[in-house]
Amino acid sequence: MFSYGIIGLPNAGKSTLFNALTRGAAAVAAYPFCTIEPNLGEVAIPDPQLEAIAKVTEPEKVTPAMMRFVDIAGLVRGASKGEGMGNQFLTHIRDVDALIHVLRCFPIDDVSHPEGSLDPLRDAGIVETELILADISVLERRRERLARLLKTGDPKYKIELQTTDELIEHLYDEHPARTFAKGGDLSDLLTGKPVVYAANIAEEYAANPEEDATFRLVKQYAQEQGAQSVPVCAALEAELAELPWEEQRAFLKELGLARSALERLVEAGYQESDLITFYTVKGPETSAWAIPRGTLAPAAAGRIHTDMEKGFIRAEVINWANLIEIGSFAAARGKGTLRLEGRDYQIQDGDVVLFRFKT
Repeated sequence: MFSYGIIGLPNAGKSTLFNALTRGAAAVAAYPFCTIEPNLGEVAIPDPQLEAIAKVTEPEKVTPAMMRFVDIAGLVRGASKGEGMGNQFLTHIRDVDALIHVLRCFPIDDVSHPEGSLDPLRDAGIVETELILADISVLERRRERLARLLKTGDPKYKIELQTTDELIEHLYDEHPARTFAKGGDLSDLLTGKPVVYAANIAEEYAANPEEDATFRLVKQYAQEQGAQSVPVCAALEAELAELPWEEQRAFLKELGLARSALERLVEAGYQESDLITFYTVKGPETSAWAIPRGTLAPAAAGRIHTDMEKGFIRAEVINWANLIEIGSFAAARGKGTLRLEGRDYQIQDGDVVLFRFKT
């Protein structure tokens, strides 16, 4: 299951947003470090395509793709050196696949700001500087290891060392690892993770966020970072989350909002993380699955069960829209629309797949 860590300065609205996304019960208070241990919540991803497929397959059970959100306590200046609860919180960030960086964009009378004033771009810089410093420490240790391995005479270590030196320089220039053009091994780097900036705006701007000058600054900042920004009113979304789904849709429409924060953040997260969705029909169950783009068919089968990856034989594949147009798998087979794909097939966004495997 893909996981997003919700990060930011203390009192940015992280736990409020977490509760809105997950209908959770994370503690919310007007003081720093209210959250110490990370709060975890799993959320079904809204998916109209899955609903359309289910009308054709008529399953007993419909299982949407799931996303895990992790509410991580606020970072402060010096977190990379252990300030606040720094080292512990950085470890929590290291365990997630991607980040939602919450930036507070409006003052709240009874909620203090750890920096004493409102400035979301400064706040973003504080958090990202701490992540960069933590990454530099990781890379310096990597550099020491590679320098020792040079003695083996293997030329690959020389190349890896050069790339590591260039990446360290890139970070010292205050650029996150995700923007390093040469790529390389970014798996253990905090700033190598995809990020979406969630601008926590005032309710008065919820329907028209572009009217908020502070949000426009965050949007421009995100674009400069090669990332996306999503305006959210965390307090309003938390209220919406308490309503039944049908009432949520009606309330959103009344507010002039087409979609909830969950839907908008999921869409942005998919794009930043380059995820796609495929579907399976197995017995009485129709399911959706989120995977990285480029995943081969056996690995996609392994998301369902490891035995399916080990015993993979072939996949029967049809695009979801074609399945709905034709009306059933049986009719698709009869028309030759159902394709047979082997081990080298890359699952495509919107594929409906029947995996054949030996046990």
